[in-house]
Amino acid sequence: GSHYFTGDGAYRSKEGYYQITGRMDDVINISGHRLGTAEIEDALDEHPAVPETAVIGVSHDIKGEVPFAFVVLKEDPSLNHTAVVKELRGLVATKIAKYAVPDHFLVVKRLPKTRSGKIMRRILRKVAMEQTGDLGDVSTLDDPSVVTEIIKAHAQYKSLTSQNK
Repeated sequence: GSHYFTGDGAYRSKEGYYQITGRMDDVINISGHRLGTAEIEDALDEHPAVPETAVIGVSHDIKGEVPFAFVVLKEDPSLNHTAVVKELRGLVATKIAKYAVPDHFLVVKRLPKTRSGKIMRRILRKVAMEQTGDLGDVSTLDDPSVVTEIIKAHAQYKSLTSQNK
């Protein structure tokens, strides 16, 4: 075969151009809708208070998978996190669809990255799915202490959401 698969998804526009849509392994299936997490990230990144996001899929009893968003907010004491998250939900609903709105938004100070600046979604997925006992190799991270921060943030988030149920 003269074909090889790069692991990137692409779609062809009406004009016949190919647009790379990001990594194929980050396609999640929400109640039968297939959606790339990169699309959700793009919508979230449009918010002026959000320098960076990472969205992963976590399994869900009813919907199959749901998006879980890790969101970095600008350092601004006047920012109302609750209000921003509400605006982010609106952005995703408008730009993509209601079903694409992440079930979870976890505000973190920073995201775990390799020295070359690649976000380590594998680690985020483990934190979101509460498999932090087995994070694998974190030595490639630019700053491994970020993992501890995110685990702490997630623990707080969990205790808050269980109270609200």
